[in-house]
Amino acid sequence: MKMHHDEKVDALCLSRDDSEVVDSEEVKPGIVLDFNADKQVVGMELLGLKRRVPQADLKQLKFEVA
Repeated sequence: MKMHHDEKVDALCLSRDDSEVVDSEEVKPGIVLDFNADKQVVGMELLGLKRRVPQADLKQLKFEVA
């Protein structure tokens, strides 16, 4: 899985693999799922990241894997 903060659009982008995205759907305000040709979720964007997590240091994202 790849994670990237796109500063231009202020979005956190998660990609499950390198599949081509053929469709996207905003499932909740500011949460977009990306689908491949087989209608599988291959990515997600969280829009307005600075507004959602105002105290976050977006240069150093930390996460936990359980």
